[in-house]
Amino acid sequence: MKYLGIDVGTSVAKLALFTDDGALISTASQPVPLNHPGPGQVEQDPDLVVGAVASLLEGLPPVDLVAITGQGDGCWLLSSDGQPVRPAISWLDGRGAAILRGWDAGGVSEQVYRISGNALFPGSQAPILRWLDQHEPASLDAATTAAYCKDVLFQRLTGVRATDPSDASLPFGDGQGGYSAEALALCGLEHRADLLAPVVAPLPAGVISHAGLGLAVGTPVVCGPFDMAACSTGAGVTEVGDGLLTIGTTLSGQVLVDRICAGGEPAGMHLATGLPDRWIRVMAAMVGTASLDWLLALLGLRHDAVDAALLETVPGAGGVTALPYLAPSGERAPFVDPFARGQFDGLALTTTREELVRALCEGLGYAARQCLQAAGLSGRLVVCGGGSRSGPWLQTFADVLGRPLLVAGAEVGARGAVIAALQATGRPVDMAAWTAPERIIEPDPSSVKFYDEGYQDYLRRQASARARWQR
Repeated sequence: MKYLGIDVGTSVAKLALFTDDGALISTASQPVPLNHPGPGQVEQDPDLVVGAVASLLEGLPPVDLVAITGQGDGCWLLSSDGQPVRPAISWLDGRGAAILRGWDAGGVSEQVYRISGNALFPGSQAPILRWLDQHEPASLDAATTAAYCKDVLFQRLTGVRATDPSDASLPFGDGQGGYSAEALALCGLEHRADLLAPVVAPLPAGVISHAGLGLAVGTPVVCGPFDMAACSTGAGVTEVGDGLLTIGTTLSGQVLVDRICAGGEPAGMHLATGLPDRWIRVMAAMVGTASLDWLLALLGLRHDAVDAALLETVPGAGGVTALPYLAPSGERAPFVDPFARGQFDGLALTTTREELVRALCEGLGYAARQCLQAAGLSGRLVVCGGGSRSGPWLQTFADVLGRPLLVAGAEVGARGAVIAALQATGRPVDMAAWTAPERIIEPDPSSVKFYDEGYQDYLRRQASARARWQR
């Protein structure tokens, strides 16, 4: 048996082919372009995204099951036959920022959070739909569905209009995998409720309805959870309290929980899994490796200099510390502050480039620790993402977090989509084989004690900075 996972990311579409015991046979990828039609606006052409997947499917041998995952949030408007009404508005888009500021000031954002456990941000569907309702009502009138990325491909392949509980969770989720009429009304969008696709739990399923994209007619297709939730499944996060740390462009900590906790400061997400009493609590910071990319470029260093910088320096970076809040739009987890900004402290004429790199890597480790604590981590922790390819940086994360890191196998998103699809269709899955870690990174006890003290200092510096940002 051969199972195909399709993962349509923000900038890259990927295919991963697996055997029935979870072995990865082959992979392929192709870029998908982002367009910037105006200041702060980010869009994608759905036809180009589908075309990128179609080109990857050319020459693919027959498969027994197709599972789809992809980027979440944003707004992909489709007509009744699944064709795009206008270019898709990406989750990176900022045109809804002014609407969101009004909702924040008026208490709407907090009320929605109390209902769903999900914090709003400009690229979530609620402010985008409200912006379209105000500025392009004709686009909404012409649309049948305000879809998500993976749902577009699923409908194009099968003709089925549907979404899964994870994508439906935000921004209008009711906490149970469906939609909240109250959340829609708070956002002034109750008259657009018919645009929301039916939610099918645990996952929507169909078959290839035509041969246009290179897959055999009749091949089973499952619309998996969106990429964050798919990665948790692919990493083997199956017990309450277990977590996944993604060291990617963004830094995401997510934990499997058995209840929604929508109290406290509104931040992060609760993603429905389609299973009773199971949600994925997500705290996704705005930047992860993107901040390191910025620093390396500023210092004139290549990416392969990171490992050497960490090996040549010692914990504490010669007294240099960093708050890694470098996104122009501020921070969204584990707190929300559009005015958050990064900083380096403890600089001297003797500070080296390598110490600056270590200080930022340690700062990102502290940020991950705070996100994971806020998400409720109490069990095992798996790690994935581009940053997990650096052994020395993984060691720093293990030391800062004070726990072993289980390094996930390749193509964790596509792998999770296939696992979820197999489970949803009643096929047996050997989770131990499918999600076996590639290796385990153990923390160094002496460094753990040092970083425990460093983390407390990090929290003090953060509190001081937050007071300053508000002024």
